[in-house]
Amino acid sequence: MARPAGPNDKSRFPSEPSLALEQFMKEYGTSILRTAYFYLGDRHLAEDVSQEVFLRAFRHWTSFRGESSVKTWLTKIAINACRDKLGLKMTQEQPTDPLLLESSVLRSVEDEAMERLDQTTILKYIAELPVHYHEVIYLYYYLDLGTREIAEATGAPEGTVRGRLHRARELLGEYLAKEGLAQ
Repeated sequence: MARPAGPNDKSRFPSEPSLALEQFMKEYGTSILRTAYFYLGDRHLAEDVSQEVFLRAFRHWTSFRGESSVKTWLTKIAINACRDKLGLKMTQEQPTDPLLLESSVLRSVEDEAMERLDQTTILKYIAELPVHYHEVIYLYYYLDLGTREIAEATGAPEGTVRGRLHRARELLGEYLAKEGLAQ
């Protein structure tokens, strides 16, 4: 059953893929980059995945049926691209040079945001959760997706998403309680 047209539906975007791509990048570029960074933990890999997400979206825009919001569709592409990259990363260790981040005299706003994101204590604990738990926490709280949208993006049943979200909150509370950060 298709969702009723709303502010996030396909009709808000141009039918021409190159124009739609430009609008996607403006509206969702930061969100997709943050999602990739959250999954991969490496800025350069996240940038590569973000580019790949928008290339995939460009290639498949005309076949997108609009059964989910564009944000959910792009998030699903990002999750799958990250999962693909993680599979490659496990077999082909890709070196990252931390000095590359420091070499730029002019740091962009995105660089600053990524650095703050990496240093956030709560994200450290979220990242320590098993993957299926930190995934739902991130998508729910940081991307503001509902459980139905998370289910669509991850391919898990909505009940499973709700269960994972509940258990993730419990585990996160336990981690924070151990550190004296929760009441």
